[in-house]
Amino acid sequence: MHSSTPPSPPAEAGFDAVVEPQVSAALADVIATARRRAARDGDRQIDTAHLLHSLLESDGGTWALLDGGGPQIGKLLGYLVQRSIGYGLRWQSTVEDSGAVPAVSDQPGGVPGWSPSAQAALELAARRARRLAKSRTEGVDLFAGVVADPECRAVEVLHRAGVDVARLAERLDVLHEG
Repeated sequence: MHSSTPPSPPAEAGFDAVVEPQVSAALADVIATARRRAARDGDRQIDTAHLLHSLLESDGGTWALLDGGGPQIGKLLGYLVQRSIGYGLRWQSTVEDSGAVPAVSDQPGGVPGWSPSAQAALELAARRARRLAKSRTEGVDLFAGVVADPECRAVEVLHRAGVDVARLAERLDVLHEG
């Protein structure tokens, strides 16, 4: 007997097996790059700074929201690259969970391999994409999810690079409504 409902992924498949079919190919690449970066840096979890770094490297929509690049992009990438050699060392062996944006997942205890803040950002991104009637979650949706948490690591990096995060959040809201 065949069911029209696709089977649920096995429990050990984790968050990625549930989320990745719902994201664009470009965003799946951003997530894969963030995963590799976290592993290379010796971090146990993907955090919002890993996601921001990957978005800055490969998502044109993120660049456009940061006024098309310029000195801020260089400064941002500089801070993110320095993460493993100085800036961000205080983050090592800690879990990113600002608590500013509540995780919206039904999964108790969080998702292995993802910080609570990164998980919340991706879930907010998916909700934003659904609200905008998109068939897939895109990089700009993830960027909006990251910026929604004023206390996450990525927003700390944005502030340090001189980005007006409040203005950026307003622009993302306008994009959300438009």
